[in-house]
Amino acid sequence: MSAGCGTFVTQDRLLPQLIAQGELDMNKSAHRWAAMRFAATVMLLTAIPVALLAADAAALTETEKIDIDLYQRLSPGVVNITSTVLERDFFFNVIPRQGTGSGAIIDSRGYILTNNHVIEDARKLEVKLANGKAYTARLVGADPDSDVAVVKIEAPAGELTVIPMGESANLKVGQKVLAIGNPFGLGQTLTTGVISSLGRTLRTPEGALIENMIQTDASINPGNSGGPLIDTSGKLIGVNTAIFSPNGGNIGIGFAIPIDSARVVMKDLMDKGYHSGAWMGASLMTLPASLARILRVSTESGVLVGDVVPGSPADRAGLRGATSQAQVGNYVVPVGGDVILKADGERVEDVDSLLAKLRRKRPGDVIDLDVIRWRSIKLERVRVVLGESPRGSRMR
Repeated sequence: MSAGCGTFVTQDRLLPQLIAQGELDMNKSAHRWAAMRFAATVMLLTAIPVALLAADAAALTETEKIDIDLYQRLSPGVVNITSTVLERDFFFNVIPRQGTGSGAIIDSRGYILTNNHVIEDARKLEVKLANGKAYTARLVGADPDSDVAVVKIEAPAGELTVIPMGESANLKVGQKVLAIGNPFGLGQTLTTGVISSLGRTLRTPEGALIENMIQTDASINPGNSGGPLIDTSGKLIGVNTAIFSPNGGNIGIGFAIPIDSARVVMKDLMDKGYHSGAWMGASLMTLPASLARILRVSTESGVLVGDVVPGSPADRAGLRGATSQAQVGNYVVPVGGDVILKADGERVEDVDSLLAKLRRKRPGDVIDLDVIRWRSIKLERVRVVLGESPRGSRMR
């Protein structure tokens, strides 16, 4: 049709000149026929863009329409975060280094949820909105153990699009999700996928374990960290955090912190600038079966208690710490303290499993520990009323 229309117009290219010169005689059948063809051509060419637009709209599937609508509504609520860290070069000169990540606006007062590793050690933070405006941000608080951080900008509420929060407790494998972020600082992008798995565990650079991670095949590229993982109702269900990559590229295994976990930390950070985790006040060490046999401890596995902080919840409850150290191969092992076998009636095989239970507690909660005293076979129960973790403490 397009080729025919082109030929048709070419044949009548002199018609507008005849009209302009007043030489068109509508009483002549040839001129009348040419005018009718010209008018029909103009109508046809005018209708083509409309028809193409209608065809394009009709070509979109319902799923695509939903994706487009969610992106248009929520992408203004995703920001780019640039952090400036000061480092020293080979000659000990201080040089700035910049990193980039994403964040989700969670409050019209300018609060933004992101990852701790996006803003860690930053001396300067800049937030750029979807409209291109940039603001200096201040760190409200960060929690390395959960890799959650909150920053704040002073921007008019009318410029801020708040992403509504959902829940992550009832997510299902196979459920569709969308990840919005700012990979490589190129501007907002949308990737889609499904929840591939639930309940994954990820270890942070600080050595802490983040539990119940959401695994997704939606691409989480460099720069997407801290951005929102969204369900098809437009609710924030996770904070995009990391990918598993043997070669540095994306192979479709990404992880997001579930919003139910992030919300608890986020609230503490917004209220008081730090996260109040439950605290027992003892250093702990995994006791594998091989080490238990060497130390002649009457258990196959468990958790050794090392130091106990004087006056801590563990100390007040009567938990006993190590009294000396023993050299076992290349390791120095605390000995003489209690060995924890169960927590709240469930077996603990290692430190990670005990810490997982502690992370689900809040200050003031109780945890019942079944322990055996050093070189004893008698099982005793120690009830610990947990306190609030001191800021910066690495003890549990």
